[in-house]
Amino acid sequence: MSDVLASLDKVLADRKNQADPKSSYVAQLHHKGLNKILEKVGEECTETLLAAKDVTNDGNTDHLVYETADLWFHSMVMLSHLGIDSSVVLKELARRFDLSGLDEKANRTSD
Repeated sequence: MSDVLASLDKVLADRKNQADPKSSYVAQLHHKGLNKILEKVGEECTETLLAAKDVTNDGNTDHLVYETADLWFHSMVMLSHLGIDSSVVLKELARRFDLSGLDEKANRTSD
């Protein structure tokens, strides 16, 4: 699965650095800047939440999967814009793998 993420990282980096915003959606997002990318992440988050709620009504998960893919994609565009690739997130998930969620939460430093 991480091969898919690594491949997407490469495509996002290529589009960020080489593609024309007139012909590439990803390049267009990068050109418009972080605020536009964050707006898209927020929009996709809301759509994902609504799709999850719909699953409780009709049991169909297809739309939820579609919206989750959009959310992950736009989150990866955000990370790419900030110079971070998916391997960093995967390492963080791996670090947490054998840690109880309650323990992890308790160990966080508050701001």
